[in-house]
Parts: sequence; structure tokens; C-alpha cells
Amino acid sequence: MSTGSCEPESFRYSSEDQARWLAESDKRAQAPSEPSLRRGTFQRDRARVLHSYSFRRLADKTQVVSPGQDDFPRTRLTHSLEVAQISREMGAALGCDPDLTDAAGLAHDLGHPPFGHNGEEALNQVATDGGCGGFEGNAQTLRILTRLEAKAVTSDGNSAGLNLARATLDAVCKYPWPAGAAGGSGSSGSRKFGVYDDDRAAYDWLRAGRPDGERCLEAQVMDWADDVAYSVHDVEDGVHSGHIRLATLASDTERQALCEQAGRFYSPLTVAELQPVLDDLLRLPALADLAGYDGSYAAQAMAKRATSELTGRFVTAAVRATRNRYPDGPLGRYRAELVVPGQVRAECALLKAIAFRYVMRRDGVEQPLSQQRRVLTELVEVLLDRGEPALSETLRDSWRQAEGDTGRLRVVIDQVAQLTDSSARAWHRRLVSGG
Repeated sequence: MSTGSCEPESFRYSSEDQARWLAESDKRAQAPSEPSLRRGTFQRDRARVLHSYSFRRLADKTQVVSPGQDDFPRTRLTHSLEVAQISREMGAALGCDPDLTDAAGLAHDLGHPPFGHNGEEALNQVATDGGCGGFEGNAQTLRILTRLEAKAVTSDGNSAGLNLARATLDAVCKYPWPAGAAGGSGSSGSRKFGVYDDDRAAYDWLRAGRPDGERCLEAQVMDWADDVAYSVHDVEDGVHSGHIRLATLASDTERQALCEQAGRFYSPLTVAELQPVLDDLLRLPALADLAGYDGSYAAQAMAKRATSELTGRFVTAAVRATRNRYPDGPLGRYRAELVVPGQVRAECALLKAIAFRYVMRRDGVEQPLSQQRRVLTELVEVLLDRGEPALSETLRDSWRQAEGDTGRLRVVIDQVAQLTDSSARAWHRRLVSGG
């Protein structure tokens, strides 16, 4: 993917942008570091995310197809690497610090629980019913980065998470508002939010007085990179697995139903407005090449070319439109808004709807999804009943310090959310099924 012949000068980030919640001393190295090896603030942040426990766990967390069900499935880990790569190139083309947008891409899904969005729905239900403020993957990401992940410890023994710089944390905030606030708009829905009540101190610090709902440019870059990655790649995976057969969309009835789902879940446009966009999208050579996909080497090569072309189309359109509005100098923080043309947003929404209709909601998928929700719900119940001894060592202090039933429920939610798909099933067999 290419967005231009050269990268522009990087935006100048202030000392406030690079500040950390907790002051840090120099590393206890065996020898003085070489000047050429000294890293900048955002290089360090990128490395901290990349080497974190939470990031490694993403290797066994569902993206669309659960790990183990295919020879080369996308997991939350591979998806995050792809988002980081797109974020890095797009951010650099606009003048954002590339390590900063890369770090945001790597970190953006750390809060996802086992079983992807299905697991998120299950934990949100039990957290809402239990009165602890619900569960949201993006709010959980902030909680991990500022509290749960082991890296920095305060003088009184409390965790400061990875202790990332203010600008890095801000770049990860896709939904900078608390639950119930009127910060959301568009197709993301009012259920999305970015901070739990008991994480407001860290949130208020990283936002540095910015009003809820206002996102920095780096967060917008990461968000669009996320949309591009999962819309394009989920369709690629669906075509490869045989769940998506684009020839099906030759039917007027299918195209109508697809546009209805796109309008309901992913786009503010009407069905009548989406239909010509879908027709144009299906005529693109990238998608036309996939209509007869048969799994052969040549077909796989065409699929990878289609993925590259669609990613380049969506990213280049956003960079060009943003640069047309802001032609001068490097961009970053709150100097600019990312501009994504409406046609391109609609095309991305339609690709999401294709994956939703033919992969996520295909026939026969509801029974295993229901079983996944049951596994997580029953784990929460048994952990609440057994309490501190059943928790990981890292969360036992939090259990002892928790205030009331809702505080203990939040600790249990933290425990279950950090599990991988495999470990969630193993914990359920051990604690619930007696296996």
C-alpha cells in the first residue's frame, strides 16, 4: 500500500503530550546505552504494548472464526498487527508520529474478552445485571493500559499499567466518553463508551481537559484503520472459507437484504442510497476477481491482490481528502479531523455487512455462540461464589480491596475478560463442569 512518494515531516508533540502519569527513573542497565539506540517516547510505548501479556493473549482470541477452526485464521492478534501497519502508514502520510499510531493500532483491541464480540455481549449482560456499569471492550482496553497490565507500580504499591504517554493513551480512545454520555454518533451506536466510572482519574488525566466526544487525529486514524482492516480482511477470510460466495449477490433480493443490514448496523445511509454504491463496489476488479474463488494458488493470489487494492483504495481516499482540507504542514493531535469520503465509508459498511450476513450470522452458528455466552456467564457466577482463592494471583489484592458486591463483580469481570478462548473453556471445565 502506498500513500505517497515520501513521508512528510512529523508533527511536533509537546512535553505534555509525551508526559507519563508516573515519573520513571532510568533503566538499570549493565552498561551505558548507545545514543543511536536511545528510543523516543512513542517508540517505547509501542514496545511496551508489543511485549505486554495482554497483547500475547490476543493470539488465542476470536476475530471472526475461532482459533483452531481453520489452517490460517485471523485472530485478534493478527488483526491488531494489521491495524497497526495500516495506522502507521496512514498516520505517517499525514504527519502523525508513526510509532504513536502504530502503538494505538497494536493496543486498540487489548480489552476484548474471549470469543470476540459474542463474549463482549455476554460480559456486558452480567455486568449490567450486577450493577457494576456494564462491559465494553474499549473501556476495558483503557483499564488494561492504565491499571491491569503489569509494568509500572506506584510508591504505595498500586499498578499504573503500562504507564504510556498521554498522547498514546488518547490515541487509543476510540470512544472518549463514559457510559450513557451523548458522545456517540453515527453507526457506532450509543452502547459504545471508553471509560468505566472507577477509571475516571486516569481518563481525566489523559484527556487533559478535552471535552467528551472530541477525538485526536491519531485516534481517528486508528479507528479508520480498524474499520478498513476488519471489513476487507473479514471478507477475504469469508471467501476463503467458502462462507461468502459473491455470486450470490447477483440476486436482487440478496442485494436488497444486504443493503438493509448495512443500513441497520453500519451506515446512516438509506437502502436506496446504498444500492448504487453496492453495484459500483461489486463491479470493482478486486471483487469481481473473487466471484469464482476456488481455493487454488491462483485464486489465493487474486484474493491477496484484492485485499491490497481495497485497503489501498480506502486509505488513500482518506489521506487525499484530509490533505485537501489541510494542505499545509504535518498534522497531529487536535490540529485536524480525518476526512473520509462518504462513498468510501459506504463501501466499507457494505463489506462489513457482507461478513455479517454470510459469516457471523450464517445458518448453524447460533448454537456455538450460545454455548460461548454460557461458558462466560457461568464462569462469572462460579468465581463470584468461590471468591479470592479461585482468582489469579494478580487479582487477589483487587478482590480484597473491592468495595461491595459491585466492586467484586468488576474484579471477576476483569478475570474472565483476560482469559483466552482456550483458557476460558479450560477454566469452565475445571470450575463448573468438574473436568
